[in-house]
Amino acid sequence: MVAAPRTSLQSVAGDEESSKRRQILDGARKVFLELGFDGASMGEIARAAGVSKGTLYVYFPDKAGLFAAIVEEEKLEQGKVAFNFDPARDVDTTLPEFGRAYVAVLCRPGGGSALRTVMAIAERMPELGSRFYTHVIAHTVDRFAAYLEARAALGELEIDDTQLAAWQFMQMCQATLFQAFIFQARPSPSPERIADVVDSATRVFFAAYRPKAG
Repeated sequence: MVAAPRTSLQSVAGDEESSKRRQILDGARKVFLELGFDGASMGEIARAAGVSKGTLYVYFPDKAGLFAAIVEEEKLEQGKVAFNFDPARDVDTTLPEFGRAYVAVLCRPGGGSALRTVMAIAERMPELGSRFYTHVIAHTVDRFAAYLEARAALGELEIDDTQLAAWQFMQMCQATLFQAFIFQARPSPSPERIADVVDSATRVFFAAYRPKAG
């Protein structure tokens, strides 16, 4: 059966519900980032969102469910970045371009707060930490490893373990940048600083995995 088209009243109601949910999530994110998971309360979140506690519970059953929705949003936000892993692209173009884009996302202004909150609660709510790791970090590694495997098959690289090689490159691109940022020792690195670190990582990677001449 073909579903009946939405009426204008249904469309308006759906838009209002989406807007209210967005309002709640914005308020909750602000409270979680300021107070952490333990310090946040549903009452404080309701006040920050400008809704009643009753309305809050209509949309989310508890604080954990609300936090899970914010983690999901962070996953989707990072997923918006379209890294170009076209297997037809050469490694000299793809690796530095990917490295710069990856670190820019990882250390973007405001992004660290959400990541710190996820890290802080991962031990108590491992399913949330695992979901974020699987759908954000491991997903990117898998795509990059598949690209490296394709280029190795063409003889451009010599790699026995493309998963390991993918991790190595991504970790080298973070060197001196990510930990200082995530622990708030330094602000988001400049594009110039990111480029310097990524270019160095690319040279080291090629030294290890580029076929030796002769």
